Amino acid sequence: MDEIVSTQKLTKVYGPIKAVQDLDLSVYRGEVFGFLGPNGAGKTTTIRILTTLTKPTSGRASVNGYDVVDEPSKVKNVIGVVQQHLSLDRDLTIRENMEFRARLHHLNSSERRHRINELLEYVDLTEYADRVIDSLSGGMKKRAAIVNALLHNPAVLFLDEPTVGLDAQARRRLWDLIRRLSNDGTTIFLTTHYIEEAETLCQRVGILHRGRLIALGKPSELRQELGQITVETLVNNRGTRYQYFRDKNAATQYVQNLPPEVKTIVIRESNLEDVFVELTGQKVDGE
Repeated sequence: MDEIVSTQKLTKVYGPIKAVQDLDLSVYRGEVFGFLGPNGAGKTTTIRILTTLTKPTSGRASVNGYDVVDEPSKVKNVIGVVQQHLSLDRDLTIRENMEFRARLHHLNSSERRHRINELLEYVDLTEYADRVIDSLSGGMKKRAAIVNALLHNPAVLFLDEPTVGLDAQARRRLWDLIRRLSNDGTTIFLTTHYIEEAETLCQRVGILHRGRLIALGKPSELRQELGQITVETLVNNRGTRYQYFRDKNAATQYVQNLPPEVKTIVIRESNLEDVFVELTGQKVDGE
C-alpha cells in the first residue's frame, strides 16, 4: 500500500516529559486513520510535528514523501489542518476568510472564485457564506474551518479533535462530511478521544498512551484480539468486573455458571474503550 504519512522512532521531549516516544507509524493514501487516546496522550503533539508546527527531538517524519524538518514548505503545500481551537478570523465572513486563505495559496482570481463556490456548496454553507464567523453555530464554524483547509486541494487533511464541543446532530453532520472527503480521495488523519467516532469513521486506529503507540489496527481486529463479547458483572456491590469472550456462546456459558451472589449481568459487544482500558487501566476520557 502507498504510504502518505510515515514516522520512524519519532520522539518529542519537553523537559522531563516525553510527549511522544519512539513512534513508528504508517498512514496509507486514501484511508481515514484515527489516533485514539485521552488528553495528554501525545495526539496533538504528533499532529503538530507532522504539520511542521513543532520540530521533533529525534526521529524522522514525512508527509507525501517530504521530510517535515528538511522540507516544511513542501509539506505545507500538501496538507490541510483543522486544529482544536478555531483559527479563522471571527470578524470576517466565511467567504472573506476563504478569500484571504486562497490568496495565501496563490490561487488566481478565477481559481479563487470557482474553488470557494465549489467548496461552499460541497459543505452546504452557500447560503451562510456572507455571515460573520462569530454568528455561526459550533458545527458551522467547524465546517467553515474545514473548507478553508481544503482550498488548495491537500492530499492529507489533519483533524485534531474535530467534534469536541459539538452537539450530537452537528457531530454526525461532520462525520458525514469526513466520509465524503474520504470517498472523494482525501486522506484523513484524525485525533479523537470519542470511542464511537473512531469506530464509526476510521479504517484503522492507533491507540496512544503516555506518548507510546500501544496498539494499531482495524477496530474490528483490536476487538477480536480482546474478545468480541463483554460480560459485565457486579460482585457484592464492590465494582464492575469485565470478562471478554470470543463469541456469545462462550459468554452465555460463562454467565450460566456464575454463583448466585453475582448480580447486574450485562452482555454486550466489546468496543475500543474496552481495548484501551485493558491495555492501560485508564479510560479514554482520562478518568
